[in-house]
Amino acid sequence: MTLKFEPQDPRTFDFGRLDAFEDRTVQQTPEWFAFVRATQGARPVVASLSDGGETVGYFTALAVRKYGLKVLGSPFPGWTTSYMGFNLVPWYRRRKALEGLRSFAFKTFGCSHVEVFDRQATEEDAHAAGYDYRLVRGYEIDLRRDVDELFNRMDKERRRGVRKAEEYGVTIEEARDPGFAEDYYAQLVDVFAKQSLVPTYKISRVKALIEHVLPTGNLLLLRARDKEGRCIATGLFPALGRRMIFWGAASWREHQHLHPNEALIWRAMLYWKARGISFFDMGGGGGYKEKYGGEPIAVPWMRVSRFGAVSTLRDVAKSVVDLKQRVLGLRRR
Repeated sequence: MTLKFEPQDPRTFDFGRLDAFEDRTVQQTPEWFAFVRATQGARPVVASLSDGGETVGYFTALAVRKYGLKVLGSPFPGWTTSYMGFNLVPWYRRRKALEGLRSFAFKTFGCSHVEVFDRQATEEDAHAAGYDYRLVRGYEIDLRRDVDELFNRMDKERRRGVRKAEEYGVTIEEARDPGFAEDYYAQLVDVFAKQSLVPTYKISRVKALIEHVLPTGNLLLLRARDKEGRCIATGLFPALGRRMIFWGAASWREHQHLHPNEALIWRAMLYWKARGISFFDMGGGGGYKEKYGGEPIAVPWMRVSRFGAVSTLRDVAKSVVDLKQRVLGLRRR
């Protein structure tokens, strides 16, 4: 049988078709595409996959110009976007889908470079399909456990933090007001300043996410207040299908002794668990994330280029961005 990619018009495509797949993610929704388009100028791409005349799944991505070349990102680094890639019937191999993607991207779509971050893909899939990759390591919590077990799987300090926050009068509220982006971003600047850095994105990114995704019900905004009513911490947690994502959280350093971060994360877990979400992906590494009771995961972020020089340009560009971030951070000291 021969795998065939058939481009679909994102403006008229029925995204409800993806709901039938267990591997559906919030980043594969039209509202998330609108968020990335608003912040990156990228164009949504949707393709159906058929093999032997039978539809076996779909592929979602966004196309953008980088380094003067057409790039297909599913997603692309720097978009503050997690898993995209494929939605496939359970019996179809991702290795074969990845192999077919190369021809679709290079020959049919005219791209010079492709990046894919698919939660169900394995290191073996990436290697067999001929993609370069790096393993993105992180932690994932199984929310299907009962509440007591979830709480007890956190380490002693995290459990203590949740209890202490309550004792100190910290309250957690769901937010929908326009001022949330300002609260979050001011705290994020404070977090980065601790390391002599600046945030990797502007406040307009946060506002765009809220504008496009919050009305769908797939984005939870949480604000922690101290007993005087001051906002001391904030968090953003999108979710859809089986998985919630840690998009971002921040707090004022001077109030961290009140443990608002532990209270925020615990509330987010309970909120999405109650709505049928099965897993909490904590979004990359960080020693503190292990302490919330998650299991380690390693997902390949894959890339393949039509020409060898494209990958080199991509790496150089990333190094320049990293250096710029550090320089700006030092200037703020």
